[in-house]
Amino acid sequence: MADAVSVLQVAPVHTRDPEVIFLLDQLTSELALSGYAESEMFGYSIAQLEQSQVHLVGARAGRQLVGVGGVELQGGGVGELKRFYVLPDHRGAGVADAVITVLIGYAGDHETQLLRLETGDKQRAAIAFYQRHGFVEIPRFGPYLRSATSVCMERRLNPGDGDPAEQPPDAPEPNEAAQ
Repeated sequence: MADAVSVLQVAPVHTRDPEVIFLLDQLTSELALSGYAESEMFGYSIAQLEQSQVHLVGARAGRQLVGVGGVELQGGGVGELKRFYVLPDHRGAGVADAVITVLIGYAGDHETQLLRLETGDKQRAAIAFYQRHGFVEIPRFGPYLRSATSVCMERRLNPGDGDPAEQPPDAPEPNEAAQ
C-alpha cells in the first residue's frame, strides 16, 4: 500500500461521479453490516450533499478513487464532517489522514472555527482516528440528540490548522474506518 500513498492525490469530486456514488454506497453498506438500524445512520444522500453544498473531496491512489470525505459549512463559524470513508484495502496507508487534512484546511480557509462530526459507537477505529486528529467527544447535538448509538466529536480550528505535523508525537498508527 505504500506505493498508493506515494501517488495519492486529494481533490474536490462531484457527488454524481459513479466512483463517488460507489464509495458512499460502500459506506452505507458497511454501517448496515455493523448492526446499525436505518434510523441510526445519518449519512446524507447525494441530493442532500448537493442541497447542503457539502465540499466533497476524494483521494485517488493512481487512477482509483479510494477515499472520500466532505465538510458542510453551517454558518456561524461551524462546520460538520460528512460521509467520510476509505476502502478497506487502503486503510492504514494515510488516505484518511490526507483527506481530513484537506477538509480541515478547507474549513479553516472558510472561517470555520469549530468542526464537528457524528460517528457510530461501533466505529472504534474511526473514533480513535478522529481523536488522533484532535477531536474530542462532546454531548450529542442537532439530529443526533436522541440517537443512543451516536458519538459526537468536535475540534476547535485555528488559522493554519490541518498541518499533520501538529499531531502529538505519541499518536497511534492510523487505522481509518467508516464514519
